[in-house]
Amino acid sequence: MSDMLIDYYKAIEDSSRRMLDAAKAEDWEQVVRFEGACAVLIEQLRHRAHSEVLLPAQRIEKTRIMQRILHNDAQIRYLAEPWLAQLDRHSDGAQPLLH
Repeated sequence: MSDMLIDYYKAIEDSSRRMLDAAKAEDWEQVVRFEGACAVLIEQLRHRAHSEVLLPAQRIEKTRIMQRILHNDAQIRYLAEPWLAQLDRHSDGAQPLLH
């Protein structure tokens, strides 16, 4: 059963990698789409984590996966900074598009 739990971490990592690929291509709609997929997976993971436990080797794998996800996230944020600044300039005091 813990194989299913680690699969969620792997799916989140895959989605974060796809987000990074989309950010590199400046395809912000795809970034948002994959971000939504990540959010769903994270919610499912939280639900499963209450009833399933990772084995010691899986906890090590989880740590490596989380490090890659955090690395992807940092790169996405770096790539998104100019896009977010542009959105901010275009909003001119209007309601923010992102929260």
